[in-house]
Amino acid sequence: MLAAPINPADINMIQGTYPLLSPLPAVGGNEGVGEVLEVGRRVKALKPGDWVIPADAGLGTWRTWGVFPEEMLLKVPSDIPVLCAATLSVNPCTAFRLLADFESLAPGDSVIQNAANSGVGQAVIQIARASGIKTINVVRDRHDLSKLVERLMALGADHVVTEEMLRKPEMKDIFKSIPRPRLALNCVGGKSTTEMLRHLQPKGTMVTYGGMAKQPVMVPVSAFIFRDMRLRGFWMTQWRKDHAQDQESVAAMMDALCQLIRRGQLTAPACTEVPLQDYRAALDASMKPFVSSKQILLL
Repeated sequence: MLAAPINPADINMIQGTYPLLSPLPAVGGNEGVGEVLEVGRRVKALKPGDWVIPADAGLGTWRTWGVFPEEMLLKVPSDIPVLCAATLSVNPCTAFRLLADFESLAPGDSVIQNAANSGVGQAVIQIARASGIKTINVVRDRHDLSKLVERLMALGADHVVTEEMLRKPEMKDIFKSIPRPRLALNCVGGKSTTEMLRHLQPKGTMVTYGGMAKQPVMVPVSAFIFRDMRLRGFWMTQWRKDHAQDQESVAAMMDALCQLIRRGQLTAPACTEVPLQDYRAALDASMKPFVSSKQILLL
């Protein structure tokens, strides 16, 4: 193994609150990149020197070495940065599917998302930018807000607003230059979601893929009756299960993402690289609020 990030789902698995739990004793980590050192006689698709990432969740990537069946791994190009490869299979794939699978978006259309500084949020900004789609990005207010806004704008964000600003009349100014979004991406829940929903076009879709606030999604009845809103859910692990026999879709997605990385249009999220022996500090840092940097274990 070369490198593996710490994601919120990894922490939830350890806490026992995730829908997918590995039988104990288990190794943590669902994402990462490794280099093939040896292969068995009947292995056809991989050879020593290839870079590989997990084909599915639950692999246990926080380790230095591993022996795995060939079908549990996906080959990725070794000419992309190691941090991009290590963070490829969860957040960018989620962002790609969120933008592709729920609304037919064309250049000039817009999407709105909360937790815009999360790993998925940063990938959504960049993939949308490469496709000509405008993004309205919602973040929590914080003491260094201007720095965060600057960072997201540098990634290609069109607008960055705080959760409080969602309720203000100034939001109307944004829609003078871009259309109201048909797609909202929710990773928070609670009040943030209700406020975001207000700005969607009638017949728009809101997709929930996370619940960082640990609060339910609250939707006024009027949003359903008078505006025919659609509320959907998405879980990357389920998508992979549903497409286990459809390797073409998986390959097309990975190719598209790797092309974006090669062209410099998709970068790894802001990362802090931590040697494996300092894993306790990395786990602590990954659970602190307002930390916009993903902890990556170097293996």
